[in-house]
Amino acid sequence: MKRILIIALLATLSALSAVAQNDTIWKTGGLFNAAFNQVNLSNWAAGGENSIALNAFTNLYANYRRGKVSWDSNIDLAYGITRQGEEDVRKNDDRLEINTKVGYQTSSAKLAYSALFNFRSQFSDGYNYPKTDSSRYISRFAAPAFALLALGVDYKPNKAFSLMVSPLTARVVIVADDSLSKAGAFGVDPGNTIRREFGAYAYARFQQEVVQNVTLMSKLDLFSNYLEDPQNIDLNWELLLALKASKAITVSLGLQMIYDDNTKILLFKESNGQRVPELGADGKQKSGPRLQMRQIFGIGLSYKIAKATVR
Repeated sequence: MKRILIIALLATLSALSAVAQNDTIWKTGGLFNAAFNQVNLSNWAAGGENSIALNAFTNLYANYRRGKVSWDSNIDLAYGITRQGEEDVRKNDDRLEINTKVGYQTSSAKLAYSALFNFRSQFSDGYNYPKTDSSRYISRFAAPAFALLALGVDYKPNKAFSLMVSPLTARVVIVADDSLSKAGAFGVDPGNTIRREFGAYAYARFQQEVVQNVTLMSKLDLFSNYLEDPQNIDLNWELLLALKASKAITVSLGLQMIYDDNTKILLFKESNGQRVPELGADGKQKSGPRLQMRQIFGIGLSYKIAKATVR
């Protein structure tokens, strides 16, 4: 199966040089957004704590067109930190994602044979809070990382929406950290650093200005592993509503939901007003798959660049 996937991908990539058309079009660009917030109190009768927060997001893209061949690539980078009162600095966002997709248009202008590669990870260590001196990180760069290669059909009825469906998808879960791999984190067998999966994948994207200066963006990824519990579908859905208040200022409201049956979340409960670990009969902290959610609201500076080259 690995050989079939590799041969099919190479055949698709070779189409980039095999198709001879008069015009080659490259479109490159990106978006940078940064938001900063600070509260500093001194002798404040109403009470409160000093706080500071900084979030930054960058999206870079490069899209190629030549005849029936297309090649779309993008990278998303995001990082955010916050500090409340005397607490240590904590991160509130940490994302690294790379996508590259090659397509060859069929006889229908809306359909294309496609090959997609996706890689996801994070930049720095992640912790469960409240953090103590004995707390260990629960994630870090390349622990986990997800690498995916999908072969299928891409449907584009218009410029705003695209849907790729792949019945042939290879995915690798990487846990490149000794302590996390020994614990069997993120679904790897204890002591192993890689978990191999093969299944079906769906990849949907939507982006459109719904009203003047208001853009709606949505990304949905679904994966079913043929080799183990195919009924448990992994989900990664992002929704972002961006309001351009001025040329440089953007207001954004976002939601992200992730569900992965192999990612076990440590469980906590409230006791006497404090968040404490939930223990099982064996005295160990309980864990299990849970719907992960992240909500964002921000006002910040944004800068957009775009360039098209025809030759």
